Amino acid sequence: MRSLIERRFPEHGIIGEEFGRVRDDAEFVWVLDPIDGTKSFISGVPLFGTLIALTHKGRPILGIIDQPISRERWVGVAGRTTSFNGAVVYSRACSELATATLFATTPDMFKGADADAFARVSASVKLTRFGADCYAHGLVACGFIDLVLEAGLKPYDFCAMVPIVEGAGGIATDWRGADLDLASDGRILVAGDRRIHRAALELIGA
Repeated sequence: MRSLIERRFPEHGIIGEEFGRVRDDAEFVWVLDPIDGTKSFISGVPLFGTLIALTHKGRPILGIIDQPISRERWVGVAGRTTSFNGAVVYSRACSELATATLFATTPDMFKGADADAFARVSASVKLTRFGADCYAHGLVACGFIDLVLEAGLKPYDFCAMVPIVEGAGGIATDWRGADLDLASDGRILVAGDRRIHRAALELIGA
């Protein structure tokens, strides 16, 4: 991926989980994660994926989640509707946390006050599940689940998700409700419906 980008867009920056950063102060920066969900991958669990994002002035404008085993691909572009294997998809309506399904990669990512915040949100939803990594964000975009709450992520973990979720009608922010960008602190809240996003933010900040 890096060599293709370097040949086609030599002025663009690249940030990746492997091989570090080059020109990360460029106007356009690609953010790459060849295998998001490494623990799933090495365990034979097909809930990993390749993540490709493009940011403009730090803000994600293009996102791709590609799951090679199940041959599933989500594509999000700022200002356009998200597609899943070429078909338009939308997040589902969910007006209250009591009916929501929440995902997180692992409970181990939440420490101290973050763990307390996650516990408050988890106690308020209908169902909490763990372990889907990037796949959970695709499930939000397709309308199967409602919330993803994470902590300790890096830009290559979340940048691709932003245009995908937003293009499906959802919302992706940090734990303060601010837009996600390359400078975000890695605590993210993704929701398919803005009503439960607001409710979850209130619980996080309680």
